[in-house]
Amino acid sequence: MRIIFIIFLITLISCNNTKVLKVVSPNSKIEVTIDVESESAQYSINYKDSLFIKPSKLGFELKGAQSLNKNFKVIGVQKSHSNTVWSQVWGENKDIVDNFNKLTVNLQERGHLKRKMNLIFKVYDDGVGFRYEIPEQENIDSISISKELTEFNFSKNDTAWYTPANFDSYEMLYKKAPLSEIASANTPITIETVDGFFASIHEANLTDYAGMTLLQSKHKALSFQCNLVPWPDGVKVKRKAPMLSPWRTIQIADSADKLVESNLILNLNEPNKIKDVSWIEPMKYIGVWWGMHLGTQTWTLGERHGANTIDTERYIDFAHKHNIQGVLVEGWNTGWENWGKKDAFDFVTPYEDFNLKEVTQYAAAKNINFIGHVETGGAAQSFQDHLDEIFSMYHKLGVKTVKTGYAGGIQTKGQYHHGQYMVNHYREVVTTAAKYHIMIDAHEPIKATGIRRTYPNMMTREGVRGMEWNAWSSGNPPDHHTILPFTRGLAGPIDYTPGTFDILYRNAKNRVKWNDLDDGTSRVNTTLAKQLALFVVLYSPLQMASDVIENYENQPAFKFIEDLGVDWETSKVLNGKIGDYITVVRKDKHSDNWFLGSITDENKRNIKVTLSFLDKGKKYRAEIYADGLNTDWKTNPQEINIFQEEVDFKSSLELKLAPGGGQAIRFIAINQ
Repeated sequence: MRIIFIIFLITLISCNNTKVLKVVSPNSKIEVTIDVESESAQYSINYKDSLFIKPSKLGFELKGAQSLNKNFKVIGVQKSHSNTVWSQVWGENKDIVDNFNKLTVNLQERGHLKRKMNLIFKVYDDGVGFRYEIPEQENIDSISISKELTEFNFSKNDTAWYTPANFDSYEMLYKKAPLSEIASANTPITIETVDGFFASIHEANLTDYAGMTLLQSKHKALSFQCNLVPWPDGVKVKRKAPMLSPWRTIQIADSADKLVESNLILNLNEPNKIKDVSWIEPMKYIGVWWGMHLGTQTWTLGERHGANTIDTERYIDFAHKHNIQGVLVEGWNTGWENWGKKDAFDFVTPYEDFNLKEVTQYAAAKNINFIGHVETGGAAQSFQDHLDEIFSMYHKLGVKTVKTGYAGGIQTKGQYHHGQYMVNHYREVVTTAAKYHIMIDAHEPIKATGIRRTYPNMMTREGVRGMEWNAWSSGNPPDHHTILPFTRGLAGPIDYTPGTFDILYRNAKNRVKWNDLDDGTSRVNTTLAKQLALFVVLYSPLQMASDVIENYENQPAFKFIEDLGVDWETSKVLNGKIGDYITVVRKDKHSDNWFLGSITDENKRNIKVTLSFLDKGKKYRAEIYADGLNTDWKTNPQEINIFQEEVDFKSSLELKLAPGGGQAIRFIAINQ
């Protein structure tokens, strides 16, 4: 009876030629209306009887052909309900509930063309996904999309957090503004509505298609149009029929913290395609990296060259001693001296002071993962042409993880980082890496859209203004980290690389300027305790402790990183306000331990949390890493108070967060 009731929640205003249809979420709070009777195909969304998205266009403009967006008749309607649970290879939560109502509308043009297009909607309790399907048919073969006509017409002038649309980079600080003042935006764009609920616009399963940005209409108030990243000739997408577009996603929740817990993006991707996943393992890592950004070391060969055999083996020894599973090495291969030139790297030839075979064997003997590095300098095609050679080399050396980079413009003339050409390139890298049992950490990437479900070797990616910006600019302000979980974090894992302990760079001797953004006043704009808390708040299955190892020696706070889990049974957001604060807890998949991270912006806060998430009937030892009484991100950032308390699920704690501060806690189940 329950199943029958849920199916009937999919309401159809029906006749022999259905034109207006509705589909609702399993809990009936979200209602989507699809109207093909109007001048063009449209959809609208209501949440709890409040109109959120007004009637908004659907369809395409096609190069060399009539637009595919109007004069339709409905030739078929399929409706279904599904409620299943699937398990992640790794992730924030082991098990994911996939509960939705689905409506597929089969459309055909009137007139002589009779072209067909299907609209597919899935409505969950946490949002809506819809996509286009152009089936195989006589009147369509090649598809050249000059414009996707998808609109998001908001009913009210809500407030949003966003970064301006950019076809090459997501590395910007977030802005907060009324929708009416936003000219363009990357996705995700996150919205706090006048009606009190929260939403985020993004996309899922970005496959063989251009990345979507949003452009506000100059003719309709509060109307945002899909603006795809173009090819050099101006065409946005080049495909053959049959074609499926990415899902356009609208996540919806009553509160900001529930928005972070949404699994909509993951659920709209295909299941795992890798049969043997035994080699895919989340881990913590350190690296020969931070010194180059500070200017105390170089990527190029010379007296300050960071990636030399002796120093790399020191990092491997440190990792082995301190429960760190991996060591990243940047600058080991030749070509950095040719930066800016076409095809500067061959990706496989070491500098003369770096013995790649010796280092990888040394790491293997210590049970440490050597993390390879491929910087392309934008030479994506050169990298792609040598994928098998590069990944085969790494595989033979026993390397299971590779960090990729695409700093600078794409060298193939007229191409952008986020266009269809590069979307397909990034996918080719991930699928080829899977053949060689290699995990990928992508920097300067295409946006995360949940592909990690389908290819779980796509571990993490940058796509954010990360830690490195603190080394050579005015840095990331204290509120940056309290915005990221509600915006960029909704898309997927972030390789933010927290864990810098020398916040004021007092130990960075012989530091030189190498970037024009470096005005000599750079520093990390957090407290030490907040650096620890970020490991829990900003999710990544590969977590880098970013500082040079000298700053971790004899530092009691480093124990939290040593003990930190990286793969989770379950995750919860206890509280949060975008741009102000957030508290996250995660349970380790391989033990009964929980970890908590709580952070604030530039304002001091006392946050009370109840520990009802802990397992009932168990006592826990809470190892607490807190800001000190006089800690302040500006004046006294490194003071930290480390202490313990015994707690259980009935307990509560008052988290005292300094300005720009945070608190990190490890809850250890006590054997009784």
